[in-house]
Amino acid sequence: MPATDHFLSRLAVWVLILATLIMSPPLLAAPTIDTWETSKGAKVLFVAAPDLPMLDLRIVFSAGSARDGGRPGLAALTADLLDQGAGDWDADTIAERLETVGAELSIEAQRDLTAISLRTLAREPALGQVLETLGKLISRPRFAPADFTRIRANTLVAINRADQDPATRGQKAFYRLLYGDHPYASDPAGTPASLATLTPEDLVAFHARHYVARQAVIALVGAISRPQAEAIAESITADLPPGEPATPLPPLPSNLSATLERIDFPSTQTHVFTGQAGMTRTDPDYFPLYVGNHILGGSGLVSLLMEEVREKRGLSYSVYSYFLPLAERGPFIAGLATKNDQGQHAREVLMATIQRFRDEGPSQEELEAAVKNITGGFPLRLAGNRKIAQYLAVIGFYGLPLDYLDLFNERVRAVTVETIRDAFQRRMDPDRFTTVVVGPTTDNQGD
Repeated sequence: MPATDHFLSRLAVWVLILATLIMSPPLLAAPTIDTWETSKGAKVLFVAAPDLPMLDLRIVFSAGSARDGGRPGLAALTADLLDQGAGDWDADTIAERLETVGAELSIEAQRDLTAISLRTLAREPALGQVLETLGKLISRPRFAPADFTRIRANTLVAINRADQDPATRGQKAFYRLLYGDHPYASDPAGTPASLATLTPEDLVAFHARHYVARQAVIALVGAISRPQAEAIAESITADLPPGEPATPLPPLPSNLSATLERIDFPSTQTHVFTGQAGMTRTDPDYFPLYVGNHILGGSGLVSLLMEEVREKRGLSYSVYSYFLPLAERGPFIAGLATKNDQGQHAREVLMATIQRFRDEGPSQEELEAAVKNITGGFPLRLAGNRKIAQYLAVIGFYGLPLDYLDLFNERVRAVTVETIRDAFQRRMDPDRFTTVVVGPTTDNQGD
């Protein structure tokens, strides 16, 4: 195709997309979810969204870094090479097949999973071309030695650059210190030492083990019918082997003890990370912990941590806390960055605020404000088919109930001061927190 025609073709696609986005309202209500399994055992979740002539597709595999098997970076490198060559196509051909029809592709390896997201027009010939490309990426990646060497070199550069950032260094150390021998301990990108031992054959073996239908969840949201959705799910998994379901990850030990690590770093600020193993995606305490943390440190400028650390004492521009729920207990992390000579004082205030909240819980007024904020912002979580597809993938992968989105606000409103206090007292133990402090050690003495 001549360059001018190629440009005009892409321009026409995006003009159509923009026009439909302007004319059509976003889907805000909790959607109706259909679910089934493909003939090979992949789980499918589908929401019909006819207002836009688009399809958002997200397929996730149990192929995250927790499956690296003691070889950090294996899952991420496998994911990074999926679109670098598949079947008879090289990376340029794959990119052209997507770009000429205005499709968008992203691939990301996380700790629990690898997610492949695709947005395309829900009409032919674009749809067929994009789905054919996706099917080949997930089932027949090349893992060519030249591509492997190039992507691994790029990864090493990115790791070395990231290690020059004190916040990144601190977060990596926090996971390593907290999780020890558990698969969640290592950074998904890997380490220079571990990447040096990997080969293309390792990626082939990892792909064969984890990129199988029974370890896949497919989320579809768009202007297609249920029969079309069934056909799409079958087509993109047609060349995948059925395989076996993923084995459960090992549970975390319950007797984790307090640990502190100081990293000497020539930074202008001291970074503090502290916390413990938190909760799973299906945790029975999920909503009390979630709402409670919104009050404690998850609601930005109006959180208790912001009030105590920033507003009252001016110790940090930004202070936060959050839960990262995973298949096993993901971390609860609280953190801040402060002037080097204030590091110890800022950490003391941070810990004292967490301890007080754990002991006393929130006030009724704080709870009411948090509930109003969370439920009032809920429609924005579903404002767009791409966001809905992300939620569907989470629901399917972690086995959440299909009415999760319908009942989300109801479950938030059911949280009380007492349930928050009870959950935090049972689940939070600041005396046993894992803590990492990154900065010049001469300015941060003491325990």
